[in-house]
Amino acid sequence: MSVTQSLNLPIQYLKTVGPQRAKLLQKLKIFTIRDLLYHFPRRYEDRRLIRQIYNCNQDEIVTVQGTVLGSQDLKPRRGLTITKVTLNDGISVFYAVWFNQAYIKQQLIPGQKLIVTGKVDRKYGSVQIKVTDYEIWNEGAAGHCEQVVPIYPLSEKVSQKFLRGLVKLCLENYSFEQEEFIPVNLLKKYKLPSFSQALHWIHLPKTINEAEQARRRFIFEELFLLQVFLAAKKHRVSKKNKSFKYMTKNSLVDKFLGRLAFNLTAAQERVWQEITRDMESPNPMYRLLQGDVGSGKTVVSTLALLKAAESGLQGALMVPTEILAEQHYLFLQQYLRPLGVKISVLTGKMRKSEKERIITAIENGEMQIIVGTHTLIQEHIKFKNLALAVIDEQHRFGVRQRATLQYKGKHPDILVMTATPIPRTLAMTLYGDLDISVIDKLPSGRKPIKTHVISSRKLSDVYAFVKKELKLGRQAYIVCPLVEESSYVESQAAIDLAQELSEQELAEFHVGLLHGRMKPEHKDNVMRNFRQGKIDVLVSTTVIEVGVDVPNATVMVILDADRFGLAQLHQLRGRVGRGTQQSYCILIANPKTDEARARLAAMNSSGDGFHLAERDLQIRGPGEFYGTRQSGLPDLKIADLLRDWKILEVARSEAILLLSSDPGFKKPENTPLVKEIKFRFFNSEQFAYIG
Repeated sequence: MSVTQSLNLPIQYLKTVGPQRAKLLQKLKIFTIRDLLYHFPRRYEDRRLIRQIYNCNQDEIVTVQGTVLGSQDLKPRRGLTITKVTLNDGISVFYAVWFNQAYIKQQLIPGQKLIVTGKVDRKYGSVQIKVTDYEIWNEGAAGHCEQVVPIYPLSEKVSQKFLRGLVKLCLENYSFEQEEFIPVNLLKKYKLPSFSQALHWIHLPKTINEAEQARRRFIFEELFLLQVFLAAKKHRVSKKNKSFKYMTKNSLVDKFLGRLAFNLTAAQERVWQEITRDMESPNPMYRLLQGDVGSGKTVVSTLALLKAAESGLQGALMVPTEILAEQHYLFLQQYLRPLGVKISVLTGKMRKSEKERIITAIENGEMQIIVGTHTLIQEHIKFKNLALAVIDEQHRFGVRQRATLQYKGKHPDILVMTATPIPRTLAMTLYGDLDISVIDKLPSGRKPIKTHVISSRKLSDVYAFVKKELKLGRQAYIVCPLVEESSYVESQAAIDLAQELSEQELAEFHVGLLHGRMKPEHKDNVMRNFRQGKIDVLVSTTVIEVGVDVPNATVMVILDADRFGLAQLHQLRGRVGRGTQQSYCILIANPKTDEARARLAAMNSSGDGFHLAERDLQIRGPGEFYGTRQSGLPDLKIADLLRDWKILEVARSEAILLLSSDPGFKKPENTPLVKEIKFRFFNSEQFAYIG
């Protein structure tokens, strides 16, 4: 059996595992021997530094030893059993405490020597250790006593002792000398241990320094492989040639700009030049357009769509919701129909006859610009000459959905847009295969939105303020609490609130309602009435989070704001402040956690989406920040984009250097690298871009 095959053996065939234990390990995403070896410790305990209990401080995590004097089970309430084992370390008597692990009492007998690790608790006049790990010390027996001990992430019924034994068994029974795939020159350059050495050091270190060196190697490995994959993907795309050309003189673009009531900002001008250069290139454009809420991405994407239409080609704009599709369609109709451009909208809720008419017009090339939801990527939708695909709020779409739209044409230009600013470190990871344009300045004349965090006890004062704004002719949003149980419960909360407000606090105004369970035509009707000013206050769930643009709305009230994520709060705030009047975002909250308080403080202190994105990354961590699962990239097992940004930049530069020296991966020394990348990324949602 080859080394690679042995690494990919199902874990259940490893000695001592079997089918039942394999099921338990699968909860930790350990399916193969490779998965086990890449299940890295989250920290280490240096048990060579065994402490005396008398000099340990409150809440310290320490390792101590003692002789068992006795044990007892306490049951202070139903469902809770506390097992207390009395220990003597030769100087002091203390207690080792376990919760709901009554079997411990049967395992430990007086006279045994015990090593325990846990948190010190000096309350109530005695010293206790809340045990996280323990080991019976048998003189001369192999174990983890008086060593640097790995502490692994666990799941129910999987113990540290079992995992350590399993890893040790793997390392003793499998040889990994042939498995090195990081180029030798990089290992030497950055003083990184080999694959085999690093595996032993990360799981069975003799010193903390060995563990740290191994972790550095695996962090670099993870980021380097990802960056090589993305660089190779970008390189392959750059070698393709478009089957069409755009006109370089664009009179319709100039006419459109002349119809706008404002001039493009310097940031919009810069980004438009970048997009124009890409579109006129013989190679397909793959560009991400980032911009904060209200920064003017729609206008820039309209210029690109118009350039395609004027060149006798087709452009498609795919958006995540029917509300947003309708809004984009109305904007394009208003500005482009007078220029003679043929535009259509295609959504799932349309009548069959109307849908068939539009599909035929798309197929024969009659429709120049098509706006739609995921309906655009259905198999029976065919474009005559799709040159440009624009994807708005791209994180709402999966990788396969975006790629399916791309394959509706022959190497069309791709422009993906997001109003969720992405920190540089995350952008390098999620979009390493794309060129990135950033609209980093809001249009002039926009007033900063005044944000206030207010306790629910003052809700009546908030509604009084809303009434004051409404009497000035403005409009307001009131967003319902985020309810995790179900969309039904959340929708019902909005229904109840709308009824309560229309009968009590805001009875003199027209209160509208919008939630996710409404029929599409009903949603469209509500939004149309709100845009036209027929609705004064819109009570809504988070369906208005993205893209809704009503310049006359000046107040955004978010109830139970502490339940929302920072990016979502910023998106909701971005629904106001789109006109020339002063706008307000009022966050009603009684935060109970440090994380919730940090989010609200960040919202209160900054209106800059890019600053908030960095703060969000700090608060939540990269794994949760941007739906990386949906991006199709694998989970990072050991790297942390916030902590390891310097290694990420090094890995990216080395990946680009490697690709420039061996674009087709023809050199024999790069064969192991290509095999490893294929194995890791072909199993993800991404597509094969190498080899």
